[in-house]
Amino acid sequence: MLVFETISDLKEIVGKDLPTGNWYAVTQEMITDFANATLDKQWIHVDEARAAKESPFKSTIAHGFMSVSMISKLLEDVFTIKSLKMGLNYGLNKVRFPNPVPVNSHLRMLSKVIAIEPLANNGVKATFSCTIEIKGEDKPACVAEFLAAFYE
Repeated sequence: MLVFETISDLKEIVGKDLPTGNWYAVTQEMITDFANATLDKQWIHVDEARAAKESPFKSTIAHGFMSVSMISKLLEDVFTIKSLKMGLNYGLNKVRFPNPVPVNSHLRMLSKVIAIEPLANNGVKATFSCTIEIKGEDKPACVAEFLAAFYE
């Protein structure tokens, strides 16, 4: 975990990798909760028996958007800014889901700060390069350019 006193200190690592994140198990409960929250209840996500029988993956898989939704938490696990009063999701520039995430997979994130730009009200827009790895797989679950707004 990297600890920064201020947002200005974060600027010192632009272009550098953040620490590698911890592994997180993707459970069926998480997938089902995400399906219920987003109303995306396609059988490949929620019907374990059918997925085992009919899916090319032989199990349910997580939603691609579930993987990208985890970025905020995965970043929170690798750095903190002590002076931060508020952080907001600002958006995404590029997102791809190169590999499905079967139930019970383990994910972690590799990330890098690629830009920091000023925002009004004593804030900055930080852009991160994020790759969510699947344990034991060559291709990642998600590759995204994630933007966050931070305010002191």
